[in-house]
Amino acid sequence: MMAEQTVAERTITLEVFRYRPEQESEPTFQTYEIPYREDWVVLDALNYIKDSVDGSLTYRWSCRMGVCGSCGMMVNGVPKLTCSTFLKDYYPHPIRIEPLANFPVARDLAIVLDDFMAKLVHVRPWIIRRQEEPLEAGEYRQTPEELDRYKHFSMCINCMLCYAACPIYGLEPEFVGPAAIALAQRYNLDSRDQGGRERMGILSTHEGIWACTLVGECTTVCPAEVDPAGAIQQAKLASALGWLRRVLVPWGNK
Repeated sequence: MMAEQTVAERTITLEVFRYRPEQESEPTFQTYEIPYREDWVVLDALNYIKDSVDGSLTYRWSCRMGVCGSCGMMVNGVPKLTCSTFLKDYYPHPIRIEPLANFPVARDLAIVLDDFMAKLVHVRPWIIRRQEEPLEAGEYRQTPEELDRYKHFSMCINCMLCYAACPIYGLEPEFVGPAAIALAQRYNLDSRDQGGRERMGILSTHEGIWACTLVGECTTVCPAEVDPAGAIQQAKLASALGWLRRVLVPWGNK
């Protein structure tokens, strides 16, 4: 009975980033000592604080299943989805929770998404057709092999962990960034799409694929195994081959 009581009384310390622009000019850290449960993830701990300790704490979350991507934060300096990051991996040591790196902070753990959203639209991650087939022609069909070319790049959940991990984006905010480029490449590889040349004109710039130095941290932290670094390298190769074709066969590109 005593052993069960001891387990029930275990606690863990969370050091949480706080920034309330109407109250303070600089962010601070607030320490919370909360009950420790082996089956809790970091998001459970934050929800406990929000519900039982400090209702003013601000952060984003939705599905709790690693699908929506909204609960991304820095956990002990590493970009993580807090809905799939277990307290037991850190216990009994304190856990420091911060907003995703490389983004402006709106309040507490909630970041400003405007830059990412603008860059996502900029690369045109949708199917572009120069001429649509009539409806009576039926669906645009694909073989399983054609689907496999881009399917893993389509799994991006827009969690922005890759942006928080990317040293290039941290140093050069104009960099389009890993997720946006991966989604652009997803459509470049889609057999139904005809907008590859248009997108490559956007991506084949210093702010696009050529800013990347292949550190690879974007792929390391990706919870959906999208491999943004691989997408960028594919786009670099396609851009280089396109340039070579234009030089060697200029009349073929008119």
